[in-house]
Amino acid sequence: MIIWLVVLIGLMYFMMIRPQKKEQKRVQAMLSDMSVGDAVVTNGGFYGIIIDITDEDVIVEFGNNKNCRIPMRKSAIAEVEKQSDAVETKEPETKPVETKDNKKEKKQKKSSK
Repeated sequence: MIIWLVVLIGLMYFMMIRPQKKEQKRVQAMLSDMSVGDAVVTNGGFYGIIIDITDEDVIVEFGNNKNCRIPMRKSAIAEVEKQSDAVETKEPETKPVETKDNKKEKKQKKSSK
């Protein structure tokens, strides 16, 4: 009977407690690696850019409006995308596809000149 109890407690540790501690370490490492200029997603689902960091708080700028700067706790940040990662994932430029409407507009421009 005691053996089954020990096995059950050991199984519970490996299935519940250990993964939770790993996730806490991952989140703590993510929050400690934040720097100015990183893109973040808050727990509320807002996207922003970090403009200042203190010990427990960050100031995040939302949208294109430079006046929308909100101080918040570091724990309110769900995801962080490093500034260098955002630059590397730039999409390649593509040429616009010519359609019938585009061709007509080009002909009209040429004839009006």
